[in-house]
Amino acid sequence: MFGAGRIAPLHARTLQTSAEVSAISITDAVPERAERVAEELGLEHVASTEAALAAADAVVIAAATDAHADLIRAALAHGLPTFCEKPLAPTLQESLALAREIHAIDIPVQVGFQRRFDPAYVEARRLIESGALGDLYTISMRSHDPEPASEEFIASSGGMFSDLSIHDLDALRYLGAREATSVYCIGSAEGFPQYAKYDDYATAVALISLEGGVPVTLTWTRHDPLGHDVRAEVFGSRDSIAVGLGPRTPIRSVEPGVPPPEGPAWTIFLDRWDEAYRDELLAFVEVAAGRLENPCTAKDGVEALRLAEALTLSAREGREVRMAEVPA
Repeated sequence: MFGAGRIAPLHARTLQTSAEVSAISITDAVPERAERVAEELGLEHVASTEAALAAADAVVIAAATDAHADLIRAALAHGLPTFCEKPLAPTLQESLALAREIHAIDIPVQVGFQRRFDPAYVEARRLIESGALGDLYTISMRSHDPEPASEEFIASSGGMFSDLSIHDLDALRYLGAREATSVYCIGSAEGFPQYAKYDDYATAVALISLEGGVPVTLTWTRHDPLGHDVRAEVFGSRDSIAVGLGPRTPIRSVEPGVPPPEGPAWTIFLDRWDEAYRDELLAFVEVAAGRLENPCTAKDGVEALRLAEALTLSAREGREVRMAEVPA
């Protein structure tokens, strides 16, 4: 495992539950951080990238975004199946180049979009694909973070659309099984100077048109005082369904007589997506063993980033952007 940040302990604990995994080693650009996680979880701390790769059968990359591409290439040079948190690389151009390299060889690289493994998203996709919803009318998605990020994170995150929004963008492709044809987006940093400083957004709204003309609305905020709120609603000619609506949804109705959610509200993404993160990593173990087809390929990573690029361009220029304008 490369990277010993906040998600590393979760991934390590998941891998420890698999009978397929005999040992886990960890390394990080900050050795003390890797040593701390290794001691806490009983992992082996390895000082160098080369030593880690030489002893590995598979790789999990949970390092900083700017290290992803080099680590993927190093793992592939050793012939190692690789799981990498999104994105493949900091920019679309770098990601496109890397994806071409990945597709040219027969070694799986699974990209970390955990919502593909969330039980509710899986069920929503099944209902859409089976025709149980009838004709697909529209999809509505929203992601609201509980607290603004630190300035250090904002400076290197790549912006709202390639950081926060990209999970919705991948989930949209996963749910609808259709590609986008155009996007229109507006954003604001009003009240959040730490985002304005980096020409980023604290709130944004987008309209995406899918193949066949299906319209999708999406909203994002960097601050939700009630908690971590991620939802999707799908409307069809036979049924209407919601993902993320339940006793822990951080929103309350003001309709007379309607009680508030039972709670407690989701407060952090690691809590909300615990099961999805677990199933994602266990799926990767099966991918690495050659028993499961890669459920989230480099192409999926690139397509989500292309949508993020289109949203950024639309918000900056105040116009509709056709996906044909974005490099592919």
